[in-house]
Amino acid sequence: MAREWYILHTYSGYENKVEKFIRSYMEDPEFSKTVLDIKVPTEEVTIEGKDGKKKNVVRKFLPGYVLLEMDLEEGVWLDSLRKIKKIAGASGFVGTKGNEKPHPIPADEIKTILQRAGELKTNKHVMVKQTFEVGETVKIVEGPFDTFVGKIDELNLEKGKAKVMVGILGRFTPVEVELSQVEKI
Repeated sequence: MAREWYILHTYSGYENKVEKFIRSYMEDPEFSKTVLDIKVPTEEVTIEGKDGKKKNVVRKFLPGYVLLEMDLEEGVWLDSLRKIKKIAGASGFVGTKGNEKPHPIPADEIKTILQRAGELKTNKHVMVKQTFEVGETVKIVEGPFDTFVGKIDELNLEKGKAKVMVGILGRFTPVEVELSQVEKI
């Protein structure tokens, strides 16, 4: 069997404890043949406080889940999975019951998760906690329209962008900017 990624469900808040136990188990040569890597997916998020100051925080974006890269070789995997399920805070693998063999995550999904967590190189994507509203006046603080002031015409929270109507040469022109490039006035 090949190396594939699996999702272990944990109690929320126990992700790091479960990771620590599994890492200690990985020191055992037999266990480390089955479990090759473990990750608690996190991302960097920019949050704007009530005082208007921005700060970066790291948060778990899949709370209650741990990713395990495993090689589930026939005849060996069951003992390792039983050991994992006995860890306090671990409740089992996603999509399985009892002692069933877990189902791997599709390659495109794990690629997306690892990119978001910064484990795979990609364009850096920092999410901003949304504190803006359509019609709100903002100042652009970065990019080619630095120092321009305008009103938010549209918000796209999924992409982290806003369309801001700014006055250029006496006409209002829509400018698309990242949410991290604007601040409230």
